[in-house]
Amino acid sequence: MPGEIEVTRPAPHVARVSIANPPSNAIGDAIRPVLIDALRELDADTDIRAVILTGVGRIFCAGDDLREVGTRGARMAASLAEFQVLFDLIETLRPPVIAAINGPAFGGGLELALCCDIRLSAASARFAASGVNIGLMASVVRLPRLIGRARAKAMLLAGQPIDAATALDYGLVTGVHEDAALEAAALTLAAHIASRAPLSVEAAKRNVNGAGASDDMARLTASADHREAIAAFLEKRPPRFMRQ
Repeated sequence: MPGEIEVTRPAPHVARVSIANPPSNAIGDAIRPVLIDALRELDADTDIRAVILTGVGRIFCAGDDLREVGTRGARMAASLAEFQVLFDLIETLRPPVIAAINGPAFGGGLELALCCDIRLSAASARFAASGVNIGLMASVVRLPRLIGRARAKAMLLAGQPIDAATALDYGLVTGVHEDAALEAAALTLAAHIASRAPLSVEAAKRNVNGAGASDDMARLTASADHREAIAAFLEKRPPRFMRQ
């Protein structure tokens, strides 16, 4: 049975995207374009202000489907190019993306997590830059950028997994939660982000990524949401942001 991409809306302005492709939640040729399409739809839906990306079951994502690799032949280049489309899409998605890493994130699964804006981990999760184990390489740009060259090289050149506590120490993730508490922790964070001024959140993400515009601050200063935030502060009430 082919895998699925499950999209739910567990809270106002929040979407959860779950990879449901047992046994390893691999993102092979059939499921990859479905994930891309789902993310593009969320990118275009301005009601969505935060996205949670996770896996179903006990694995986050094992990356590519190795059962397919040997049969691709001439399609390999196109498959790799589609992976890059997916990774770049997640990194530049309009709303912030939180990776709720519920289990192993190996190879392309690690890269999938690296593309997200925030990474939360289950205590049982493990992380491996496993490209060298199959005669390839992956995460050679995003991983050193995130955790530094020395630590990244230790992962990239050995291909061995690290545990969640080490990932937290490295700065690969920003929080580690008991497995049963991960989903709630990710949703709490996503809902809080979704409650902030959405134009400001989106501009902050763009500028941290180096894709901001010189007039972003001027546009935010002139926005209705900025005026609403000041009014709410003075009136001692929660703000009602309209993305305007």
